[in-house]
Amino acid sequence: MCGGCVKTEYPSRGNTCLENGSYLMNYVGCIECKKKDFVLITNKVAEDDDGEEIITYDHVCKNCHHVIARHEYTFSVVDDYQEYTMLCMLCGRAEDSISVLPDDPHLMTPLF
Repeated sequence: MCGGCVKTEYPSRGNTCLENGSYLMNYVGCIECKKKDFVLITNKVAEDDDGEEIITYDHVCKNCHHVIARHEYTFSVVDDYQEYTMLCMLCGRAEDSISVLPDDPHLMTPLF
């Protein structure tokens, strides 16, 4: 992984978890070939580990195939919530939790 190819290493992305794609606003260009072009996705692997879906892939330079960053995305269901996480030097770090119920208990206002 290469910190020289990105503006900010592991930027905070709030609750934006990408299972595919690249955050090109954070890409300054390839430090190896000195070009700023498309970023390819290679070595994509999807695994299911005891109910947790894990997707990993590499962001690589289109021209010289220099590895810019390794992307990891996870999805799982915990209790009544869908849990998402993302960790990538290029795309950033984020996590999100969404209720599978029609009314999210965390968002309900107490009556008293």
